[in-house]
Amino acid sequence: MTTTAPVRGTEARDRAGTDLPWVVIVWDDPVNLMDYVVFVFQEVFGFAKAKATRLMLEVHNEGRSAVYSGPREQAELFVQRLHGYSLWATMERGA
Repeated sequence: MTTTAPVRGTEARDRAGTDLPWVVIVWDDPVNLMDYVVFVFQEVFGFAKAKATRLMLEVHNEGRSAVYSGPREQAELFVQRLHGYSLWATMERGA
Protein backbone atom coordinates (compact mmCIF):
# COMPACT_ATOMS: atom_id res chain seq x y z
CA MET A 1 0.00 0.00 0.00
CA THR A 2 1.36 3.41 -0.94
CA THR A 3 0.54 6.75 0.59
CA THR A 4 0.82 10.15 -0.97
CA ALA A 5 3.07 12.65 0.75
CA PRO A 6 1.76 16.17 1.31
CA VAL A 7 2.59 18.70 -1.39
CA ARG A 8 5.50 20.85 -0.25
CA GLY A 9 6.53 22.72 -3.38
CA THR A 10 5.26 25.72 -5.27
CA GLU A 11 1.70 24.40 -5.35
CA ALA A 12 1.47 24.40 -1.57
CA ARG A 13 2.88 27.94 -1.34
CA ASP A 14 0.46 29.17 -4.00
CA ARG A 15 -2.49 27.60 -2.19
CA ALA A 16 -1.39 29.03 1.14
CA GLY A 17 -0.94 32.48 -0.43
CA THR A 18 -4.52 32.58 -1.63
CA ASP A 19 -5.80 31.58 1.79
CA LEU A 20 -4.10 34.50 3.52
CA PRO A 21 -6.28 37.49 4.27
CA TRP A 22 -5.77 40.44 1.97
CA VAL A 23 -5.76 43.96 3.36
CA VAL A 24 -7.24 46.98 1.60
CA ILE A 25 -5.26 50.17 2.26
CA VAL A 26 -6.65 53.65 1.64
CA TRP A 27 -3.98 56.32 1.18
CA ASP A 28 -4.12 60.02 1.92
CA ASP A 29 -4.41 62.31 -1.07
CA PRO A 30 -4.55 66.09 -1.52
CA VAL A 31 -7.82 66.01 -3.47
CA ASN A 32 -10.68 64.39 -1.53
CA LEU A 33 -12.32 66.21 1.35
CA MET A 34 -12.57 64.47 4.71
CA ASP A 35 -16.39 64.47 4.70
CA TYR A 36 -16.34 62.85 1.27
CA VAL A 37 -14.02 60.06 2.46
CA VAL A 38 -16.36 59.39 5.40
CA PHE A 39 -19.28 59.20 2.95
CA VAL A 40 -17.39 56.77 0.68
CA PHE A 41 -16.46 54.49 3.60
CA GLN A 42 -20.12 54.39 4.63
CA GLU A 43 -21.27 53.66 1.07
CA VAL A 44 -18.65 51.05 0.15
CA PHE A 45 -18.25 49.21 3.46
CA GLY A 46 -21.49 50.05 5.25
CA PHE A 47 -19.56 51.46 8.22
CA ALA A 48 -21.32 53.50 10.87
CA LYS A 49 -20.43 57.19 10.72
CA ALA A 50 -18.24 56.95 13.84
CA LYS A 51 -16.12 54.11 12.40
CA ALA A 52 -15.91 55.77 8.99
CA THR A 53 -14.77 59.00 10.67
CA ARG A 54 -12.15 57.18 12.76
CA LEU A 55 -10.72 55.48 9.65
CA MET A 56 -10.77 58.74 7.67
CA LEU A 57 -8.82 60.47 10.46
CA GLU A 58 -6.29 57.63 10.39
CA VAL A 59 -5.86 58.17 6.65
CA HIS A 60 -5.53 61.92 7.18
CA ASN A 61 -3.15 61.78 10.15
CA GLU A 62 -1.11 58.64 9.41
CA GLY A 63 -1.18 58.78 5.62
CA ARG A 64 -2.96 55.44 5.28
CA SER A 65 -5.50 53.15 6.90
CA ALA A 66 -6.23 49.43 6.60
CA VAL A 67 -9.99 49.45 6.04
CA TYR A 68 -10.65 45.79 5.21
CA SER A 69 -9.07 42.36 5.71
CA GLY A 70 -10.42 39.23 4.10
CA PRO A 71 -10.54 37.11 0.94
CA ARG A 72 -8.66 38.30 -2.12
CA GLU A 73 -11.70 38.51 -4.40
CA GLN A 74 -13.58 40.75 -1.95
CA ALA A 75 -10.49 42.93 -1.44
CA GLU A 76 -10.18 43.36 -5.22
CA LEU A 77 -13.83 44.38 -5.41
CA PHE A 78 -13.42 46.94 -2.63
CA VAL A 79 -10.32 48.44 -4.26
CA GLN A 80 -12.18 48.73 -7.56
CA ARG A 81 -15.16 50.40 -5.89
CA LEU A 82 -12.91 52.83 -3.99
CA HIS A 83 -11.19 53.75 -7.27
CA GLY A 84 -14.66 54.43 -8.69
CA TYR A 85 -15.05 57.08 -5.98
CA SER A 86 -11.57 58.48 -6.83
CA LEU A 87 -9.91 57.29 -3.65
CA TRP A 88 -6.35 56.00 -3.79
CA ALA A 89 -6.54 52.38 -2.58
CA THR A 90 -4.30 49.35 -2.85
CA MET A 91 -4.28 45.83 -1.48
CA GLU A 92 -1.59 43.63 0.00
CA ARG A 93 -1.30 40.23 1.59
CA GLY A 94 -2.02 40.22 5.29
CA ALA A 95 0.21 38.67 7.88
